[in-house]
Amino acid sequence: MFKSVQDKVWVFDTEWVPDPVTGRAVYGLPAELPDDQVMAEMWRQGGASEEEPRPYLKTVMCRVVSISVLARYVEQGGVRLQLRSLPAPEDAATVTEADIVARFLDGVGKQKPQLVGYNSESADLRILLQRALVHGVQAADFARRPEKPWEGVDYFSGGDWHVDLMTVIGGRGRGRPSLHEVAAASGIPGKFATEGGEVADLWMGGQLASIINYNERDALTTYLVWLRLAHFGGFFSPAEYLQEQQLVEDLLRDEGKHPGREHLTGYLEEWRRVRREAGVAGQIQLNF
Repeated sequence: MFKSVQDKVWVFDTEWVPDPVTGRAVYGLPAELPDDQVMAEMWRQGGASEEEPRPYLKTVMCRVVSISVLARYVEQGGVRLQLRSLPAPEDAATVTEADIVARFLDGVGKQKPQLVGYNSESADLRILLQRALVHGVQAADFARRPEKPWEGVDYFSGGDWHVDLMTVIGGRGRGRPSLHEVAAASGIPGKFATEGGEVADLWMGGQLASIINYNERDALTTYLVWLRLAHFGGFFSPAEYLQEQQLVEDLLRDEGKHPGREHLTGYLEEWRRVRREAGVAGQIQLNF
């Protein structure tokens, strides 16, 4: 269990797809080979079978296409939530993977939030480090470590500055639940509308906006799981836990009114449905 909830918490989720540039370099494939064929070869080299035609690839072999963050800030006026993604819609046509990775790590290094993810120790944070190396990104503020653990923020110590919910909840055994499993069992939206295995097809089809929408839904789900675990650990009283959920509801309702943000209204509706069907006790009542 984590020991603290900081005044700045960034709950993040990352989406990635096989990177044809890396595939060509690692497997010596010709430059003229189309990207989809390179990706097919990468899956084959990664152990593709009839039962699993698209196996999980090592993260260094993949490119980051989206990072979504639900940030919680404790301020003088109370608690403020902010949902943001990289790339932003207006930057999607021009932003590079190096830009996405550098901007996220630079933001973390400067703001020093408590990072929270799901399987982030083995996956999300690892791919960001690996792809930063691939592109020669410098993230000195993020990488800097204090001489002693109590003297500053340290994202590499295994302490509370980076909380991997999967490790906290499931340890390292075979019984570790997926994000979808723990969410669905808890009256929280799991995977719906899009599955992780569809991200590569969306990317090849030029549907980055759909990937970002999916990414934001996963960040929201991770945040709600974190809230529940923080309540379990006594960081929020039952009344405060309800208030924190209300803040998420307000965010979804307000953000969902903007053009292109309809997926957030859909998430709110799904959240309401799963809680009603699960009969989860101690949840807020949604007011429209």
